Amino acid sequence: MAELRWHPLIQDWVMIASHRQARPQMPKDWCPFCPGSGKVPEDYEVYEYDNDFPALSQNPPVPDDVATDFFKTAPAYGKCEVILYSPGHTTTLPELSDAHVTKLVDLWCQRFEALSQDEKIKYVFIFENRGEAVGVTMPHPHGQIYGYSVIPKKIQLELKSSEEYLQEKGRCLFCDMLKAELDFKQRIIFENEDFVVFLPFFTEYPYGVYIMSKSHKSYITQFTPEERASLAVTLKHTVGMLDSLFGYKFPYMMCMHNAPVNSQPVGESYHFHIEFFPPMRSADKVKFNASSETGCWAHCNPTCPEQTAQELREAYARYCEKKKK
Repeated sequence: MAELRWHPLIQDWVMIASHRQARPQMPKDWCPFCPGSGKVPEDYEVYEYDNDFPALSQNPPVPDDVATDFFKTAPAYGKCEVILYSPGHTTTLPELSDAHVTKLVDLWCQRFEALSQDEKIKYVFIFENRGEAVGVTMPHPHGQIYGYSVIPKKIQLELKSSEEYLQEKGRCLFCDMLKAELDFKQRIIFENEDFVVFLPFFTEYPYGVYIMSKSHKSYITQFTPEERASLAVTLKHTVGMLDSLFGYKFPYMMCMHNAPVNSQPVGESYHFHIEFFPPMRSADKVKFNASSETGCWAHCNPTCPEQTAQELREAYARYCEKKKK
């Protein structure tokens, strides 16, 4: 079964993908993403791989016959891709060269453009799940891209907020937020010519950093070659900083927010950014989403952002020092 089901209480679609339960357990000493597996080229640097068990498909099955006048279903149209970061099975993002990570950013841009050519796709979501704490069973370095036939609810909320702010203030909500963080300084982790890494004033997770572009761009594909290279270095250093926080490969969810595609133009209201959701609240404790967060979307951060920002700056300094050796 693979279909969309309408959730009338929050006016959003839910993906039902029970066929993914049939995914086989991988043999212990075999990885489909490693050269020699027969599933990927023998020689590659970065690579797009169509998901073997996609939740969304450009040729989706007909939904189950369970719809009524009240219960709505729709085909699970879309695309699910895996983006392989490296042929090395245990290679981490900070271990890759700047040029290699730039090729990864270029591949994201290529796939974003390719998926956008399908007029039925309305949102292209680039993301990475990393670590067992967020349910990852495949350690080979990789991320994913989903092409949705609908705009996800969180993106809808961001679009609504940013459009209302533009109408009221005549300015970009994201640009003003970034300026406010730069003026305050205490939650800034590091910055370069093109991007700022900071812990937002409102962060829901103790170490939930954002990466935001200094130039106002709505899509990753709008960045110049120099900005793409800068984004690659920023991402690499952000992950290196997180890994230096407690001295181990830090788990996280990395979520890249671009404006929608094949939809009403957003004009000047939307601003490209990346959100990190690391599940750890300390070196050995996980921040679980309990009833308040899950049932009401009423988030509670158990730490002070200004203090954890200082921890992250110190971790970034350790990472930079380690790089020199």
